[in-house]
Amino acid sequence: MAKFIIRRFFLLLLTMFLVSIAVFLIAESSPGNVARNVLGSFITPEQEASFLAQMGLDKPIWQRYLYWLTGSDWHAEKKVGLPLKRITTPKGFEEWWAVGEGGNLLRWKMEGEDLIAVVKPPDSETFERPANDRWQTYPEGGSYFWGIDTANHAVRWEKGSGETVWNFVMGSGWMAATGGPAEYIPLKKGFVRGDPGVSLRTGRPVSKSIFVRLRNSLVLAGIAFAIVMPIALFLGILAGLKEGSLPDRFLSISGMMFSVIPEFATGIFLILIFSHWLDLVPGATVFGEKAPWERIDMLILPVLTLTLIELGYILRITRASMAEVMRSSYIRTAFLKGLPYWRVVFRHAVRNALIAPITVIMLHVNWLMGGIVIVEVVFGYPGLGKYLLDSALYKDINALEAGTMIMVMVAVGTQLIADVIYTFLNPRIRYG
Repeated sequence: MAKFIIRRFFLLLLTMFLVSIAVFLIAESSPGNVARNVLGSFITPEQEASFLAQMGLDKPIWQRYLYWLTGSDWHAEKKVGLPLKRITTPKGFEEWWAVGEGGNLLRWKMEGEDLIAVVKPPDSETFERPANDRWQTYPEGGSYFWGIDTANHAVRWEKGSGETVWNFVMGSGWMAATGGPAEYIPLKKGFVRGDPGVSLRTGRPVSKSIFVRLRNSLVLAGIAFAIVMPIALFLGILAGLKEGSLPDRFLSISGMMFSVIPEFATGIFLILIFSHWLDLVPGATVFGEKAPWERIDMLILPVLTLTLIELGYILRITRASMAEVMRSSYIRTAFLKGLPYWRVVFRHAVRNALIAPITVIMLHVNWLMGGIVIVEVVFGYPGLGKYLLDSALYKDINALEAGTMIMVMVAVGTQLIADVIYTFLNPRIRYG
């Protein structure tokens, strides 16, 4: 079993690597302009070029993928010539600094033609001082300097270049400034070190946003899973034992009806009845800063929608598997030996009949995490599925990649759990 788990772990790593490449290529080749998606359709070509440069989106695709995977700080350190350090401010913001002599943290900015160093000593207040002595000379002439700016980029300034940079200032819109950098390297540690980067859409670190969305989806999917699976398995076993009877036909038809109705239709129908007509529960999920479990009333309709959708499918799979097992030769042999009916059912039939449903259930755990996007959109639920949809619409590659990697881990992890459960249901199954 240990060797099997290790093999699955390396399979997980390989799958994540291949899927991340595929998602990167698909996002790159898909139509749309990320700058116009994020900033609006009325930005000028100069503003668009400035945005793409500041986000590092003007670099070759292989370099952007490498930065996303392994980080860009190692490359920036070679350019700057100093170690780089990421710190968290008392207000919770993350900042990148260069580490100078004596442990001083350094950043730089341009004021006209002058280079100014922002110095943060270990035990005193931050101050500024001129740093024109740091300019370096190109072999062909002209001066340049690689440093860390105040917006978490490693940048290359060129003295006298007069570069115009466009920055978005809240309340004022896009403002032009001279003396802007000629090249940017957005700083990040990379996915393999737990830093998938900053969301292009929101400007916030993806790692902070996505785990809140993941928590919300886990709550919604977990409650739906805990409710629907026992009910579906029980009703499926009951229908399989009574094959051809009135209860079997009623459960089969009801299960088929619930499983074929689209999720959005079920959700809207429930909102119309329980929220609009009866006014029993809210028809939308507006949590604000609260966690989902602090507003249980807002979870009722999304959970009920997922339950109805999943109930029919799992019920039908369990019913078919149970009916097939009850027709098998070893079950007939057990009855011929005079074993009591319910002993045959629980000791022999149920365990084998559950193998197929367990496979489907574990596959649907992955669906519950990522495929509930329609339910989340209908109810405005701030979960992982809706987050991935918004990221895809905006071509927010950092957020899209991080969400996809979570879904891959869930998919491979649930299948590993299913394989382990098989060994308990059927002792003949062994993994070497």
